[in-house]
Amino acid sequence: MVTVISLGGSIVAPSNVDVEFLKSFVKLIRSFIEADPERRFIFVVGGGGPARLWQNAYREISAGGVKDEEADWIGIMATRLNAQLIKATMGELCSQDVVTNPAEVSPLTGHVLVAAGWKPGFSTDYDAVLLAERFGANLLINLSNIEKVYTADPKTDPNARPIDKITWTDFRSMVGDEWVPGKNVPFDPVASRHAQKIALKVICAAGKNLENLKKILNGEDFIGTTIYAEG
Repeated sequence: MVTVISLGGSIVAPSNVDVEFLKSFVKLIRSFIEADPERRFIFVVGGGGPARLWQNAYREISAGGVKDEEADWIGIMATRLNAQLIKATMGELCSQDVVTNPAEVSPLTGHVLVAAGWKPGFSTDYDAVLLAERFGANLLINLSNIEKVYTADPKTDPNARPIDKITWTDFRSMVGDEWVPGKNVPFDPVASRHAQKIALKVICAAGKNLENLKKILNGEDFIGTTIYAEG
C-alpha cells in the first residue's frame, strides 16, 4: 500500500525549521511502518518560508524586471532543501535520492520516497499527483497550514464557510486554471486538473495536527476536506 503525502513547506519550515513537528512526524510514520512492513510512503515537500523569503527578495531587487520562471526556480530550490532534510530524518527508511523529476522515477525500493519541486510551471502539488499516478495510489493527503478548504479566504471574507466534501469540478471553479509561483490556494490549479482527469481523491487537512493525520491513515473519521471525482 502506497500513501502519497504532499507535505506543505509551511509546516516543515514556516520561517525556521519546525524541529519538534518533524520529530513527531517521523515518529508517527515509523510507527505505521513498524505495524505494517508492507506500507510505503511518498512525501512531496514544499518550499515554505524559505521559498517565499527568497522569492520576495528577488521581486524587490528586480523591481520591474521580475520573471515568473526565475521566481519559480527559486521556490523549487527551497523545496529541494526541505526535501533533503526530510530524507535525512527518515534515515534507513529512505534509501533513494530525493526525486526531482516525477516523470523519471525509479521503482520504490525502500519504505519511504521523498520528492521535491520539478520545473517552472508546476508546483509540488502537481508532482505529488504524478507520483500518485505512477505508483497507483488512489488517495493523496495534502497537509498544509489550513484545517479545511473554505468557500473563500476566511482572512478576508467573513462569510467564508468550511467545506467537508467537494467535487473537482466545483473546486476548480474556485481556484481557476492558472499556476503562478507563490500562489496561495489549497491545491494548485494544474495539479487539480490532472487529479480530476485520473479520478484521484485528495484530502486537505492541517499538517500540524498529527492525531488527525493518524486518523486519516487509519481510515477513521477526520477533520478536513475531501475533493473527489464525480461518478
